Amino acid sequence: MYMAEFKLRFGERKWYVRRIVEASSIEEAEEKARKYAELMNRGEVSWELSYVIEAERPLMIGNDELEKLGA
Repeated sequence: MYMAEFKLRFGERKWYVRRIVEASSIEEAEEKARKYAELMNRGEVSWELSYVIEAERPLMIGNDELEKLGA
């Protein structure tokens, strides 16, 4: 499983979103994420791929994550 982070821009405003990418390799995930950003750029919001990483439990906050942070 992979996770891609995108930088979105609308005028002077900027924010980030993350999406889960189904792929068998990091290269395939990056290709899919770039294509996704390209297809999403049809509106007023500009999408730009920031990075793609391998993620076991993306976007989850559980006991394991809290313990790693020293809670």
